[in-house]
Amino acid sequence: METIIDIRHLNKSFGSHEVLKDVNFSVNKGEVVTVIGSSGSGKSTLLRCINLLEYPTGGEINYRGENILSKSNLNDYRKHLGMVFQQFNLFNNWDVLHNCTVGQTKILKKSKEEAKEVAMNYLKVVGMERYINARPAQLSGGQKQRVAIARALSMQPDAILFDEPTSALDPEMVGEVLKVMKELAESGLTMIIVTHEMEFAREISDRIVFMDKGVIVEDGSPEQVFNNPQHERTKTFLKRALK
Repeated sequence: METIIDIRHLNKSFGSHEVLKDVNFSVNKGEVVTVIGSSGSGKSTLLRCINLLEYPTGGEINYRGENILSKSNLNDYRKHLGMVFQQFNLFNNWDVLHNCTVGQTKILKKSKEEAKEVAMNYLKVVGMERYINARPAQLSGGQKQRVAIARALSMQPDAILFDEPTSALDPEMVGEVLKVMKELAESGLTMIIVTHEMEFAREISDRIVFMDKGVIVEDGSPEQVFNNPQHERTKTFLKRALK
């Protein structure tokens, strides 16, 4: 099985505050890995380090066998990783279609026609093709997040990172986004997901990673982590989270 991302001894500090401590973590092609844990456990920082929105303090991030932290051109690496944010991060002054084509034309150097074709394909996948002329302000939260997913897919990355993709949504909109993500997982897309949606994590994940205080405490199948956790910290968290 091909390893897409392999993290070794990753550390991240903000001043004297150590947020990630000796994190070792890998993701294989086609795998869905969900990272769970309490707020402040380092989950989102781990994602932000993987795509270099935050630069690690130490350790290695290996992409297809190469330590990208030793490379000078990090933009080439970033092209291969999509990111879906908690707050959508759409360009408010552009319509849905332009949001999904601009990265393709500017970064991947595709023609406008090719970029539009790719974008329309993925907007159909997420059920947003009828809204191509809408601005983000005209959309609901769930619709915005589905556009954000289509935008990430349009770059045709090796993997997509999802950082709490439903936490800014009203409860009735959560389901529409989780449905799209479930379909993507079933299609074989490589996904790393940070979420508080425990039942969703149990259903779609190949692996569950539980983090606490900047370290990976447990890493195993959903059955193992949810039904037979090995560590007291995992048991305590799940008891609270699964109420």
